[in-house]
Amino acid sequence: MQQFSFRHDILPLKDKLYRLALRITFDSAEAEDIVQDTLIRVWNRRDEWPQLESVEAFCLTVCRNLAIDRSQRKEAQHATLDEAQADRHADTSTPYARLVADEQLQLVHRLIEALPEKQRTIVQLRDIEGMSYKEIADILQVSEEQVKVNLFRARQKIKEQYVRIDKYGL
Repeated sequence: MQQFSFRHDILPLKDKLYRLALRITFDSAEAEDIVQDTLIRVWNRRDEWPQLESVEAFCLTVCRNLAIDRSQRKEAQHATLDEAQADRHADTSTPYARLVADEQLQLVHRLIEALPEKQRTIVQLRDIEGMSYKEIADILQVSEEQVKVNLFRARQKIKEQYVRIDKYGL
């Protein structure tokens, strides 16, 4: 049995929760509301914390479920992610190189947004958040093999579409 502290174990997860909610809803204000609701729900279930194997997985699961519920209710329209959050200009020196890098980043974001919800979530958790296959499997309540297959298919789809668009300019 493990002891968890809201301040030390759960509150630091708010940025991860926000990024996950934003990836699902594509709405900054909605993502903030989802994080608040997630924290409230997790707090209200604090007597279950000692039985949890991973409080992070629990929080991310609650957040994911809330975000999916809200986006389905609102029939969320896909808007672009706020590009200001990305460090876009790290290795580009000329204005032309920055422009090319920005366009490539926008294309990758559009391709990720076009993925099915499960694949989009797995890409977010694995490639952006850096979570392990096991953690993702716990959050999504699927097997690790399903996570790997979905991630592989998502990456392949992104790669194929990126190459096709980059090669032919479509």
